[in-house]
Amino acid sequence: MPLRDAARAACASHTFLRSWRCRPNLTFRGETLGLNGRRHVIKREEMARDLIRKVDHILKNHSGIEELVMSLSYDSEEAYDFPCSLLFNGSQNSIRYLRLSYCAFRPTTELGCCRSLTTLFLSHVWIADQELEWLLSNSTALEKLRLLSCTEIVCLKIPCLLQRLSFLSVAACRKLQVIESNAPNISTFHFTGNLVRISLGGALQVKDAEMYCMHESNMIRYARTKLLSWAPNVETLSIASNNEIISTPMLPGKFVHLKYLRFTLYEDEAISPACDYLSLVPFLEASPWLETFIFQVIRRSMKHESIIGDSSHLRQLPEHRHDKLKSVSIGGFSSAKSLVELTCHIVENASALECLLLDTTRGSFSPDGCSVDKPGQCARMGRKFLVEACRARLAIRTHIEGIIPSRVKLDVVEPCRRCHDVEHRDSIGV
Repeated sequence: MPLRDAARAACASHTFLRSWRCRPNLTFRGETLGLNGRRHVIKREEMARDLIRKVDHILKNHSGIEELVMSLSYDSEEAYDFPCSLLFNGSQNSIRYLRLSYCAFRPTTELGCCRSLTTLFLSHVWIADQELEWLLSNSTALEKLRLLSCTEIVCLKIPCLLQRLSFLSVAACRKLQVIESNAPNISTFHFTGNLVRISLGGALQVKDAEMYCMHESNMIRYARTKLLSWAPNVETLSIASNNEIISTPMLPGKFVHLKYLRFTLYEDEAISPACDYLSLVPFLEASPWLETFIFQVIRRSMKHESIIGDSSHLRQLPEHRHDKLKSVSIGGFSSAKSLVELTCHIVENASALECLLLDTTRGSFSPDGCSVDKPGQCARMGRKFLVEACRARLAIRTHIEGIIPSRVKLDVVEPCRRCHDVEHRDSIGV
């Protein structure tokens, strides 16, 4: 209910006023606080003061808050300083879910414990290392922690007291250098940003890991070395990198529990032609229980050696077996020789393979991609990518279709006829 309507109802009914003051869930947004329609009428400083007054008044007159969401993105020159004392003074045993955006959050040692807090989500929040460390140390019931664009954090320390913490997500905290966690039961760990030093202590329960490090090279090697040391029992692994795959040597460690692997490679125009997709094979071999492999290539240009017109033999690695692999999807499939070699290797050495998807379009695996049955949902590929898609289809017919066992279902995604319709593409401004 918008704040104005709630105020009117409270004036008319003391019963409503009492019930509203005890309402466990509160959501503060510009619309509910009556600020959106005033952006062009009042100054930013006045709007900030109005915001502070309203939020402070509501929190001061509330009791028993269990869920609080404050999502603000107003254009104030100074960040809103969230009133920690109003939130934790008297309601520290009731707040369970706290989500704050675009504010300063400064908890101190003078405040009480947050013994009921189970979920904490801070987005674009100004909070220092020591402040966050204190808050976490006094939130022993915490189960989920998510930090997004918290630019003051340099070293994230998570104490062993957080026995219930199972979900940890850290993204775009640009000053972050270290993540040190001693929480023993983290099962899901997601990280996005520049690679930092990560130590999860004794958290051997990590089953789901995501590492999206767009400015790092050779994330595959990182996964085989560093990631394996802090997540040896991972079952689902997603990796994204913006650089070429560097040949990965044989290493002793194995992902003995890994069943799902997704690797996304963003290739820019500066990528080296020596990028060797076949170098992924040792990683697959180091995952003996892998069942699903998704390899997504998103490129801006085609600089790899094409197999079209190449009379040399395809390389083979018969000593590498993948007997548990059932499903393989390759997005952005091209005529790159090493990519064709990788695909052929999988087909010939995955005895349990059931389905193979080769997407020659943009490689996003989107359900709303190219389809002649869905007008207006073309991939809108450039001419050079359309040419490469045709070359990729020829490579599939020439080198892959003939070795597909009868038990394996082969799906090939191609640009639809509208993508090839030059007049149609010109009419939509592509």
